[in-house]
Amino acid sequence: MTHTRLTVFLTTSVLIATGVVGTTSARAADDFPGTEASAAAPVKVDPNDPDLKLPDGATLAQAKVLDIKSVVEDQSGDERREDTNTSVTFALQAEVLFGKDSAKLGAEAKSRIAGIAEEIKTQNATRVRVFGFTDNLGSSAHGDVLSKQRANAVHDILTESLNDAGITYEVRGYGEQYPIADNSTEAGRKKNRRVEVSFPRTES
Repeated sequence: MTHTRLTVFLTTSVLIATGVVGTTSARAADDFPGTEASAAAPVKVDPNDPDLKLPDGATLAQAKVLDIKSVVEDQSGDERREDTNTSVTFALQAEVLFGKDSAKLGAEAKSRIAGIAEEIKTQNATRVRVFGFTDNLGSSAHGDVLSKQRANAVHDILTESLNDAGITYEVRGYGEQYPIADNSTEAGRKKNRRVEVSFPRTES
């Protein structure tokens, strides 16, 4: 399958002291020329500037590296994978899995879900979330029911593929809540009609 890679790396170190907050952001040097390690600072910094000094008695908190997210979406946009430091999330558009207004899975859909099950095995995950979502067309109550039915259908294939009683599942239908795109366009509504499967990454 041909993939279009939309990869985002966000590494942020936050330094906190009494009355002082400093933030630095690291990005891939190839994407932002001039940010490589050898690049000179664009503005000369006076190390003796009083505004750059901590007040007497203040100390810096330990630096933190916040989440790093990598997003890979296939060319059609039908499937998306998000990886962070702590978790993996697969989002499959409902049209790929189900017929219109249906919660019945076809053979191709089952094959895709089985592929996600293999990744769950690879990560040795013991907790898996399966969440269903719809667009905002139709009644909210109908969307809630349909999204839960679709989440249940995906859950059933995962349990069949994994055959492991040691995994705890959380299965929910959120209906039109938590859209990831604009519901005023069909392209946006298509992205919002989805089932997401997420689970923790293996701790290294």
